[in-house]
Amino acid sequence: MKTTSRLPHLELADFRVSPRLLYLVAMAAAVGGCGLLAAWGLVKLIALATNLAYFADWSTETRAVHSTTLGWGRVLIPAAGGIIIGLMARFGSEKIRGHGIPEAIEAILMGGSRIQPRVAILKPLSSAISIGSGGPFGAEGPVIMTGGALGSLFGQLFHLTSNERKTLLVAGAAAGMTGIFGTPLAAILLAVELLLFEWRPRSFLPVAMAAVVSASLRPLLFETPPLFPFSGEAQTSIFAVGSWIGIGVLAGLGSAALTALVYGCEDAFQKLPLHWMWWPAIGGLIVGLGGLIEPHALGVGYDTLQSMLDDRFTLHALVVLMVVKAVIWSVALGSGTSGGVLAPLLIMGGALGALVGKLLSPADAPMFALLGMAAMMGGTMRSPLTATIFGIELTGNIHALLPLVAACAAAHCLTVLLLKRSILTERIARRGHHLTREYSVDPFELVRVKEVMVHRVDTLPATMTAGDAIEFFSAVEHRHKSYPLVDANGTLVGMVSRTDTLKWIVDGQDEQTPLSELSSRDVLVAFPDELVGRLADRMAQEDVGRMPVVRHEDRRLIGIVSRKDLLRVRAALLAHDHERSAPLRA
Repeated sequence: MKTTSRLPHLELADFRVSPRLLYLVAMAAAVGGCGLLAAWGLVKLIALATNLAYFADWSTETRAVHSTTLGWGRVLIPAAGGIIIGLMARFGSEKIRGHGIPEAIEAILMGGSRIQPRVAILKPLSSAISIGSGGPFGAEGPVIMTGGALGSLFGQLFHLTSNERKTLLVAGAAAGMTGIFGTPLAAILLAVELLLFEWRPRSFLPVAMAAVVSASLRPLLFETPPLFPFSGEAQTSIFAVGSWIGIGVLAGLGSAALTALVYGCEDAFQKLPLHWMWWPAIGGLIVGLGGLIEPHALGVGYDTLQSMLDDRFTLHALVVLMVVKAVIWSVALGSGTSGGVLAPLLIMGGALGALVGKLLSPADAPMFALLGMAAMMGGTMRSPLTATIFGIELTGNIHALLPLVAACAAAHCLTVLLLKRSILTERIARRGHHLTREYSVDPFELVRVKEVMVHRVDTLPATMTAGDAIEFFSAVEHRHKSYPLVDANGTLVGMVSRTDTLKWIVDGQDEQTPLSELSSRDVLVAFPDELVGRLADRMAQEDVGRMPVVRHEDRRLIGIVSRKDLLRVRAALLAHDHERSAPLRA
């Protein structure tokens, strides 16, 4: 009979991993360097595109779009950028459309973690043109997609599994985000909350290595973090705690509104009697008009974020910035152009927080701005832990930890109550894919075979003849397609199935031959202490629908497990989720 080399009941909670993990970690270190270079290259491309479009200067020096001296003609610049992006998407790759993170998720879950080489080239180029021509986007989404593409391409050069390629893809994405913002811990958490779809050493350790390498080498190419220095401290009182939660609630409402606005704009573009190639140009025209109203709404806007933390905006300016940014960002993103969501969410959330702060406590407006930034990000992307740590690493202000936790948790609470999906997963759902973002313990890894097996087993005696077996399986009243064979002591001898009897008929088998001589003794068996998850894996690998359960010491049959018995484990899990009781009563 087939058994495992080691008794399954002894393999309990073994969390060791294969030494191959070290090989993957070493590869992730190389990917970390590639992700950093991708971030640096994208920043330079954006600066070059901005200088060419708004200052007619061939330079990679970073300049803010709102400092241009161009007049009304600058309205057409985002539209021109949209035309170029539409042509690149039409004749290059459609995967450059959008803000990058959903495309990375889709590649992980549906594409075997394979990304085409041309995407690694066209995505940063199209994003640089989009942002450089005034698009109200951030660089993080494109660099996540680009870093992920580099990690995927690197992995495709070696003989790796799909899960190993996924790890390198996410490692590249985390390294790219670390390169842009100098936030390695937030990048690792982003990978866990949004991209990995698991929490295992085989994925966490390589991603952590890539982020560490990117952060360590970052000072060679970028200024040292924090990106937005802020040293303000929050007041601690009942009123203060209520205000933190209030900011989170408002940010959660804003997240829901922005998600609805983005996909409302996308639906509106779908109704246009024009090919989607021209949609980014129309969106760009709206962006250009919005830039006339509020120039600070154009481009990445990192200087705008610092100005909020320095309390340089008036009440009126904050309202205008928030409204204009929300409208042009939603329209542009809905048009299918290329650009990220993180920086715009920070700006809109920061404007909302600063606005509330100026109304409630003007002295605390900068802290409220920081809380609004993180809460808007955490609520819209449904990544509260990432947003919390991101706020700390961006500003270098550990004193903001408690307020950030309260605000991000409140925003997350509201969005999961109001929205079926996040702004990231909604796009994937619209492509017909089901996606879950919740982690839980696999119930199959908690239950033993003895808890689900059927104890009273229908068996056939090993002394039954082939003719009797053929007659038995020909009768309409038999219940199963296969039965265990047992001897006089109840010891398992083999298995016999209807398929076996049909084969005997075709082969002209002697009907007086006992089944003990015909059945194979090489039978898969289960043990009562075996974990159901291990058993389910073996049944799937061997394509077996029923498996007898035997005792270790004498191989005596004590039960049987079928696929329907495995489903009872799932039913029990559902009962834990839905059945309510009150064990203690007053």
